[in-house]
Amino acid sequence: MISDKLQSIWKQLPPGVSLVAVSKFHPVERLMEAYGAGQRIFGENRPQELAAKVPQMPSDVQWHFIGHLQTNKLKLVLPYVSMVQSVDSLRLLQAISGWAVRNGRDIDVLLELHLGAEQTKQGFSEEEILQLVNPSSQLPGIRIRGLMGMASNTDDMAVVEEEFSRIEALFCRIRESGLPAFDQLSIGMSGDWPVAIRHGATMIRIGTDIFGPREY
Repeated sequence: MISDKLQSIWKQLPPGVSLVAVSKFHPVERLMEAYGAGQRIFGENRPQELAAKVPQMPSDVQWHFIGHLQTNKLKLVLPYVSMVQSVDSLRLLQAISGWAVRNGRDIDVLLELHLGAEQTKQGFSEEEILQLVNPSSQLPGIRIRGLMGMASNTDDMAVVEEEFSRIEALFCRIRESGLPAFDQLSIGMSGDWPVAIRHGATMIRIGTDIFGPREY
């Protein structure tokens, strides 16, 4: 049962670590099972699916967008989410800033560091992130709350350890610089979240271990 799976994960989480239930491709009925067990943060990666689910779920749900976001889909996402975890380009960051200013909002975002070896993955380099968090580069309507990353798709946990160690070091470097509200490190998914916890994760994103295989 979903409630049993959630209870098992919650018991293993240290204080201060949030669980984002990755609910993409799963029907609202299963999300409501998780909600009934006490889960309040849900992660979606398709704008149309997010916009359809929001009115069907209770109003105290916190929605996080965790997938690649196209600039022409902002109106399907930004009115509903409490955080965009997957900001992966300057163009997207600027578009979110423009939407936020026009709508009188401040949007919490995480900057996605390109961690894995796959060339198809989105994200910034470490140098680009350091430039973006510089006070002189701050954009209106944007609150940079931290970093997000996805490790390589591999069973070699030594590779995952190295990649999580790299994003942890960057996170700590920026946090120690005193950037206001920079306090979130979102790493770790169903296959590697215990490793992420060892490397300072404040958020883990779990789907399969809660909901089972995706429903398409």
